[in-house]
Amino acid sequence: MSPRQWLLPALLFLIVVSALHRLTFAAGLPEDMAVSPLELVTRSGAEHAFLVHEARSREQRARGLMHVTEMDPRQGMLFDSGGVQTASMWMRNTPLPLDMLFIRADGTISSIERQTEPFSRTPIFSAEPVRAVLELLGGTCERLGVEPGDTVRHRLFADRRHKPSDNRSDQPSD
Repeated sequence: MSPRQWLLPALLFLIVVSALHRLTFAAGLPEDMAVSPLELVTRSGAEHAFLVHEARSREQRARGLMHVTEMDPRQGMLFDSGGVQTASMWMRNTPLPLDMLFIRADGTISSIERQTEPFSRTPIFSAEPVRAVLELLGGTCERLGVEPGDTVRHRLFADRRHKPSDNRSDQPSD
């Protein structure tokens, strides 16, 4: 076969492999992030357990839940800013509606942006400087009765009135 005869089959092969790779990535949460337990505790005392992917690096925070088309109702993504600051999020390339919980350094929820609009490029800001943002499937906060002032238990937060769900150190390691 001449080099020209190989060109079309090789090109078709690359297109198929690329499409399959995109489909696999798009299905669920990224696999290159640490996963840890997290609990939401409402003022009524109800406790709700989640497994969250931790977006720690700049690249992980930038990618977030972009292109994720499926997520278990007990999963989420926790964005650690590394300090207390005003958070800014958006929904670019994010096909799922999300609830965004803006969390203070002590683990209390400052504000919640509910049912965000998929694919929107409009920035969503925290109401005050926060330590982290938790993204859950849209409608989760309403379904579980989670409101601002409720508590997030996770090793990231400094509030030691509640013991974290695991015994790892408070400092994330990369």
